[in-house]
Amino acid sequence: MSNLWFLYLFFSALLIFTGIYCLLTMRNLIKLFIAVEVISKGVSLVIIATGAVKNSILLAQSMAITYIVVEVSLVATALALIINIYKKNKSLDVRSLSKLKG
Repeated sequence: MSNLWFLYLFFSALLIFTGIYCLLTMRNLIKLFIAVEVISKGVSLVIIATGAVKNSILLAQSMAITYIVVEVSLVATALALIINIYKKNKSLDVRSLSKLKG
């Protein structure tokens, strides 16, 4: 394995752990959503880096594109939910979600 792969792995782990830290410390829904996106970018970097090391870059690129397409649908759904929560509660604080019923 090359040193470049370890560099990619280091930066992807940095992205993933930064996202996990933000998930554990933030209470704003938008910031939590951005943390999830940071984690997903770290995962896609791991997919591409592993494909480059294993000499199957085309497979890794197709997997990353599929991952991005699924992620876009997740983004649209999550933003729609966040907008509806803001309209209902007039707040983006996670603690205010305990007041919801249904």
